Amino acid sequence: MNRAIADIRKDYKLKSLSEKEVSNNPYDQFSIWWKEAIESNLDEVNAMTLSTCSKEGRPSSRIMLLKGYDEKGFVFFTNYNSRKGGDILANPFVSLLFFWKELERQVRIEGSIEKLEDSYNDEYFYSRPVGSRIGAWASNQSSILENREELEASVAKYTQEYGDTVPRPAHWGGYRVNPNKIEFWQGRSSRLHDRVEYNVDNSSWRISRLSP
Repeated sequence: MNRAIADIRKDYKLKSLSEKEVSNNPYDQFSIWWKEAIESNLDEVNAMTLSTCSKEGRPSSRIMLLKGYDEKGFVFFTNYNSRKGGDILANPFVSLLFFWKELERQVRIEGSIEKLEDSYNDEYFYSRPVGSRIGAWASNQSSILENREELEASVAKYTQEYGDTVPRPAHWGGYRVNPNKIEFWQGRSSRLHDRVEYNVDNSSWRISRLSP
């Protein structure tokens, strides 16, 4: 074992989390932590790890950006033809993970996933910078490129074709993750962390404390 790596550790001491004090609804609890994360001016506060599985059960993870949430679920946007899109088509169960290290917190979310309606997709797509909209056309996400020049040529092609009036491609849109389990993790000293989990139980949320 590489001791230089194995010896890296941090003792968490900032805050605590009690199952007796959290909100009855996990979305309300997420809103409390989200507000604190925003007010702490964290970098990429909306960055989250999305994990999917292929039809063969092979997992894959990547960083995505949260673009909205409510009691229907958590929303992000992407290319439907990407690897993640293929995984979701084959296996519509995913997980999300937020890690706010400055607050010594994680939020783990598991559930099913569905595509958003076109009205939501259009609203967000047309709010994006023109360069990002061009990128949605130019990048055949997850496919092999010969070189960087191939991508830049594709950008030039669609820039010339659309200019500043860039329509939303049919292969680009949003997903909503509908949770059946949400865990709030607060780091504590000596790895004795506080873990509070919400599980759907007959359409209501059951709260449990988990062993660290």
